Amino acid sequence: MLVLSMVSSGRDGHGLVGYGISMYKPLCAYTCRDVLSGSTLDCSEHMHMSHGMDMEMESSTSPECFATDDAFLSSLAYCMSTHCHNVAVGELEKYWTMNVAGRALDQPLPKATYQQTLANITSAPKASLIKSEDLNRTLIVSEEDYQSSFNAQGLFEKMERRHETYGIVLVVSGSAIPIAFSLLRLIPFPTSYVTRFNAWIVDPPAFGSRHKTPVAGLFHVPTRGQALFIFYLVAINIILSAAGFSSVQPNSWYPSAAGSDGEIVSYLTNRFGVLSFANLVLLFLYAGRNNVLLWLTNWSHGTFLLMHRWVAWIATLQAVLHSAIYLQIYLHNGTHASESKLPYWIWGIVATLCMSILLPSSILPVRARMYELFLAWHALLSIFVLAGCYWHILARFSRQWGYENWIYAAIAVWAFDRAMRLLRLARNGIKTAQVTMIDDDYIRVNIEDVSGSGHAYLYFPTLTWRVWENHPFSVASTVLAPSNTRPSKPRDGGPDEEKLGSSTDGSSDSGSLERRHHQTSAKIGLTFLLRTRSGLTKQLRQHVTLPVLVESAYGPHEDLSGYPVLVCIAGGVGITACLPYLRAHPGVAKLFWGARGQGIIDAMAPALRGVEVETYVGGRMSIPEVLHKELGQGVKTAVLVSGPSEMADEVRCVISALGRQKEGIEVKLVEEAFSW
Repeated sequence: MLVLSMVSSGRDGHGLVGYGISMYKPLCAYTCRDVLSGSTLDCSEHMHMSHGMDMEMESSTSPECFATDDAFLSSLAYCMSTHCHNVAVGELEKYWTMNVAGRALDQPLPKATYQQTLANITSAPKASLIKSEDLNRTLIVSEEDYQSSFNAQGLFEKMERRHETYGIVLVVSGSAIPIAFSLLRLIPFPTSYVTRFNAWIVDPPAFGSRHKTPVAGLFHVPTRGQALFIFYLVAINIILSAAGFSSVQPNSWYPSAAGSDGEIVSYLTNRFGVLSFANLVLLFLYAGRNNVLLWLTNWSHGTFLLMHRWVAWIATLQAVLHSAIYLQIYLHNGTHASESKLPYWIWGIVATLCMSILLPSSILPVRARMYELFLAWHALLSIFVLAGCYWHILARFSRQWGYENWIYAAIAVWAFDRAMRLLRLARNGIKTAQVTMIDDDYIRVNIEDVSGSGHAYLYFPTLTWRVWENHPFSVASTVLAPSNTRPSKPRDGGPDEEKLGSSTDGSSDSGSLERRHHQTSAKIGLTFLLRTRSGLTKQLRQHVTLPVLVESAYGPHEDLSGYPVLVCIAGGVGITACLPYLRAHPGVAKLFWGARGQGIIDAMAPALRGVEVETYVGGRMSIPEVLHKELGQGVKTAVLVSGPSEMADEVRCVISALGRQKEGIEVKLVEEAFSW
């Protein structure tokens, strides 16, 4: 167990263990040196060490001593010549030059080459090295000692290679599976089969009737399709954490059969550490707005955020187990007092604690009630997690074994997302937002000279000292026209904005929210409709114009042109997510729209010309009645829902029930909703 408690340093490796980095190659040469280097040489330094009331003499051997001691060099050369029969002399010479003195980047060269040292041995040695005795002449490494060290180092490297392989499996499968399942949409399966499959396997909530509506205000129930992928993530992590371990005896690191338990435990905790690192890559990938998987799949940002949260729980549990098991190992060995003062230990604790704090501080009630604080706190602790993991590895191993490459990968994913955000902001520059009050519930924000579609993140740096604060809004229109609606005057507002817009389409429109014969020509720009709540919209109501930064555009729409009928069910400003679909659809487009007041409906009337619209003002829409009627025509139909979570859940459950119960129905559900 001593090997587990030593901080090691050496030459930088490139890659991962087993993938560009070899720990003990050639193994026979490393084994010979491992056995011989434990002996005291004539040039070793001796020191008195206190162990409680007793004083013991211990020795320390420097790289210079290893490189010049004749007995050590000749014994090593002889051992290599008798055990490395299948290794080329050139490879043995390379090992000799680089590793006789140690693994450091800057160290003395041996005073003679391997072949010169071997030639200087005039007669084969007869005596064998006995442990704890001095090495002062050419001695033979006993087969027992050789095999014990050979087994220990060989199996350890095999386990480390397997840890890295399993980490790669996690990252590759966690990225490839969403892509693979998204490609299935390109296969022309009969629509009725797809409908029934989605109704049973993909669309319904995993249990109950809620998906967007939180259960007890604490968590969202995933859909069955999401639950299947969550199950995969949990299962593959359990399997990869528990599989592929083995033990071997004799073993110099675990010298008895009773030590096999400790051997497996040490491999297990190392496995947890590597898998936690690998999951960090997926964790940052799933969280990003500029997640490349959003471009390669038809999965929504909300789905990836859900996976991000599950992977965070898994990675944190693995980090906690890694730390807790090593704590027990060092307590058992009596080395905790010294190890816990070392930088690698401290940085490891920093990373584990930050991950553990992030989980409870990221639960749904915190995200929903203190969203801006949550984002800032989340980002700050995440930086400490990455820094802690990175310095934990550097202080423990330097860059020998490539463990830091997992952190580099996570940082690269995070940096790419942030760089893309800055590029989107820089492309648009600082613009002016024009705020218009529609009624007591809704306001409109126009931003000239900005193009885009789908949804955008808006920054209002003069509204708060938190200049990084931003919010997502669906684009209602991409062309502006002057309106005769009177601008808002400073007044008290209501509660915060209704957040919308996960996936929206790249289809631009050529219309505007309002057209009047006396208006001047239209201008390029973006229009957003906001429902007033507390927070941001309360402050926006106090302004007519103000500076704004626009991070756009996000979220391409699905192509629904293959469905002759499009039915949109919207609630309030959910209409903004429906407009691009309604304008772009080549077939019959119908809109069923519920709103709190008539003002927003009047304001949107010009943009909805040519669309069959049925509105519900201040009343409740009978969603089952609407869907039974519209889906009973025997025509392929796409149903888009954008509105309050209760509305989205009801539409989802009704469509799933119809898909399961009604033969021949052909329907596709598309949900547009913001996810906390």
